[in-house]
Order: sequence, then structure tokens, then C-alpha cells
Amino acid sequence: MAVRKAGRVAASVAAVALLGAVVTGCDSGDDGDGDWTGTGKKSPSASGTPSGSAEKSPSQETGPAAKVPPASVNDLAKVPTKVKGGVITVGDPSAKHTVKVYEDPRCPYCKKFEENGAQALVAPLAAGDVKVEYTIASFLDNNFGGDGSKNAANALRAAVDTGKYPQFHAALFANQPEESDDGFTPAFLLKIGTAAGIKDAAFEKAVTGNAHKAWVATAMKAFTADGVSGTPTVEIDGEKAPADSLYDEGDFGKVLEKAGVS
Repeated sequence: MAVRKAGRVAASVAAVALLGAVVTGCDSGDDGDGDWTGTGKKSPSASGTPSGSAEKSPSQETGPAAKVPPASVNDLAKVPTKVKGGVITVGDPSAKHTVKVYEDPRCPYCKKFEENGAQALVAPLAAGDVKVEYTIASFLDNNFGGDGSKNAANALRAAVDTGKYPQFHAALFANQPEESDDGFTPAFLLKIGTAAGIKDAAFEKAVTGNAHKAWVATAMKAFTADGVSGTPTVEIDGEKAPADSLYDEGDFGKVLEKAGVS
């Protein structure tokens, strides 16, 4: 199992197949070639298409509409969301259990976590048994260039003020571009907002005007201050969840149950 340290992947190799590849995680020390572990293994969704290429980005105005988030997120419509420092907390503030989730919007393994393992959080979140604290990093902009992670983090913060953070968060990962493509532009993020049911002039202004730039920097500082170097990293009541449990709803559900989350 990999040991967390600066410049290395924080998550251990997970025994989950994705197009025949071994799933690991996104490393804040990556040099931009997609070699997350230093072993020559590329990210499963890496296309090799650099930002600024002639290939059309999903963020272009003429592109298709964004995908809607999974139906399960509707169960979280009434769950409270708040911001404190660089952390976005979803769930009952008095919930018995706390799950900390560290993510970068451009990380393909975060997408795998959100679409698989994280689904085990929906029921306990809706029931008030757990709260989830999201720390949104943006280191992949340094690795691949562009501002996609920072743009997405800004939009996630703006979504809190609309009361639809869970919906937007789910839609964001459902529409994640290739990590080497700087696809999270304001225009595309507004399409994602529409797919998430957000119709709010203030949200549009915040996304296009980068209104939460300072908060994005604060969130990245919180990520670094917590000693996290890769995404996704998940902690349950202070204990790090096994990396090989994150990409399967059943496996992660067992980890939650072991921690006492019902």
C-alpha cells in the first residue's frame, strides 16, 4: 500500500478495473504527463489531447447540453449546506459522523468515487446520520495548465448560495472533461448549472466574474494544511478510508458501516 508523502500519490492502488487499467489517484506532485505514480501508468481517462488543441471542447457554446446529475442526488434536496473557511459542509451540523472528502474537479478518480463509492453516502446524508466536509483542491491546473479546477471550485462555492450544491456537485463530475483538457470554462459551468436545476442570476454572475477567487485559494490552502497530497482522499471520523474501497458503492458502504454510519 502506498504511503502518503509529498510529491507522491496519496491513495493506494485500488483493485478496480477501468478499461483494463489499475485505478490509483491524482497526485498533487504530478509533473503534467499523467504519470500519477511514477510507474508510467497513465490516468484512465487521459486522452493525450492538450489544452488549446483543434479538437472541440465540451465547453464551447455550440456544444451539447450538459448531462443531468444522477437521480439519487434528489434525495439530498433538503439537506443543509454551509461554508466555513475553505470547507463546504453538506449535512446536519449535529450529525454523529463526519466524512471528509478531498477532491480536485479535474481528477478522473474523483469522478469514479462520486459515481460509485460516494453513492453509499446518499442515504445516511439524507437521514442526518452523517455530514460530509468537502475540501476542493485545484492543483491539477498546475499539472496540466489552464484554470479548469479553479473555475470549477469557484462555481461549486457559488452553488452553495443557490441551495443546490449537492445537485451541482454531482452534475460537475458527471460532466467532467478529460483532465488534460481545460474544459471547465465559465460557459460550460453555466451549462452544468442549468443541468443541475440552477436558474439564478447571481450564480451566473459569480461564475463568469470569478467572484469566489479568494475562497478557491483558501480551499487549496486548507487542502495543503491538512497534509493531503492526492485525490480522492476520504476520512471517516478521522480515519482514512482504504483507497481500494472508494470505487465501489458496496465496498465503501461496508467501510461506512464498520465506522458506525447507518
